[in-house]
Amino acid sequence: MKLAINVDHYATIREARRSTEPEPVLAALLAEQAGAEGIVCHIRSDRRHITERDLRHLRGTIKTTLNIEMAATEEMKAIAREIRPDVVSLVPERPEELTTEGGLDVITHQAHLGPHIRELQEAGIRVSIFVDPDTEQIAVCHKLGVDMIEINTGAYADAESEADRDKALEDIIRSARRGDELGLRIHAGHGLDYHNLQPILEIEEIEELSIGFSIVARSAIVGIDLAVREMVSLIS
Repeated sequence: MKLAINVDHYATIREARRSTEPEPVLAALLAEQAGAEGIVCHIRSDRRHITERDLRHLRGTIKTTLNIEMAATEEMKAIAREIRPDVVSLVPERPEELTTEGGLDVITHQAHLGPHIRELQEAGIRVSIFVDPDTEQIAVCHKLGVDMIEINTGAYADAESEADRDKALEDIIRSARRGDELGLRIHAGHGLDYHNLQPILEIEEIEELSIGFSIVARSAIVGIDLAVREMVSLIS
């Protein structure tokens, strides 16, 4: 199983003071050197953290896979076609949310998503969808022709009782198996940290985890190199 690092929150710290540091591109390079096999970032319509400048520098410097999360809008599609990341992950976006709060409802929006996905793929970009652990949603992801999905692990990570956590884990397992049966590559992420990771690691169908906040928070105490190496060690 691979680890992809989300570097958004290094940019969040930078933008909190409208400063030039910390540099998310440098964080991405250090994460790669520490063992990360992918870099993830989310460019939002309000540019609250990652900017086009960051994307251009990331595209020109990192050696692993660049995965850009974005809403399925014309503005974002134009950015993707300019930057040419390895992967675009389509996510829902609401201005008032603190962070992405759920998976994209592909059942409701499939008429819009189909042409959007095809245009990105025609530009040589692989497309993923951040989706809740729901087999019906995943079946529509397959129907739309995406290359991969990222299963939302938020309900599992946020569960307050053991029963709720077990239920959320079963949903993830079922969804990962269904996606694998349909021929989709399976990634997972949202809310995962050093303490809740182990049951997710036992799901054989998942090939990559996207983890951001917990590593950024840990790196504020121990440094990014050690924070990433600790997570890589847990995964491997």
